[in-house]
Amino acid sequence: MEKKIINRVANSPLVTIDLEELYTEGERVLFDLKDNLYQGLILREKDFRNFIKSHDWTYYQGKHVAVYCSVDAIIPKWAYMLLVSKLEPYTNTVIYGNLEHLEEELFRIALKRINPVDYTNKKVVIKGCSRIEVPTSIYAEITRLIRPYVSSIMYGEPCSTVPVYKAPKTL
Repeated sequence: MEKKIINRVANSPLVTIDLEELYTEGERVLFDLKDNLYQGLILREKDFRNFIKSHDWTYYQGKHVAVYCSVDAIIPKWAYMLLVSKLEPYTNTVIYGNLEHLEEELFRIALKRINPVDYTNKKVVIKGCSRIEVPTSIYAEITRLIRPYVSSIMYGEPCSTVPVYKAPKTL
């Protein structure tokens, strides 16, 4: 008599969270203020305001934009504010920072759609392998978010996990 193969992973009470599913589609664009600096050193208000008035902002329509300056220059805070005020009506997302910061922010926005209460007393596996690079900070954030509710958190794949957290037993 043949032994029936049982898929213990499929039959387990584990709940998998695949952070890759939180990836926000859309083009990412880096807006570098260095191109608006006089002699590559300073931002001149009059020149910058003329640029702001004449620039075609429709290029950024529906995109995710990170605003920063790649050179060591003194940029007044109002310049970033002015730039964001012009970009915001066109973009899906606009942040101060580089593309890595933008990716983290997009994942953080997506994490807000997760209701941690849905994981109450569940054994959760945070999927480890993905085609899309998920920032390490997002793994930390999902752990912080669900830890108060779950019975356990593991990292990896349901067939091979690393224990991260186990709730204390209550009497």
